[in-house]
Amino acid sequence: MELASAIAIAGKAIGAGLCMGIGAIGPGIGEGNAVGKALEGMARQPETAGTLRSTMIMGCAIAETTGIYSLVIALLIMFLL
Repeated sequence: MELASAIAIAGKAIGAGLCMGIGAIGPGIGEGNAVGKALEGMARQPETAGTLRSTMIMGCAIAETTGIYSLVIALLIMFLL
């Protein structure tokens, strides 16, 4: 294996790692914030727990899509480029 191809493989690995590292921070922060605020709302008004829970789950699912997109991009970088 020549040096140029080894550098290209290392660059792909670093790029995919950065993609997942940065791509996983957003959903983690967003989902943690959403769950915390939903629990705070449930504690203040227990009668709205059902509505808050379903809205929170929908919001967490939407926030998680950015993490899934970054996983797809990282896999594309590693295996197709």
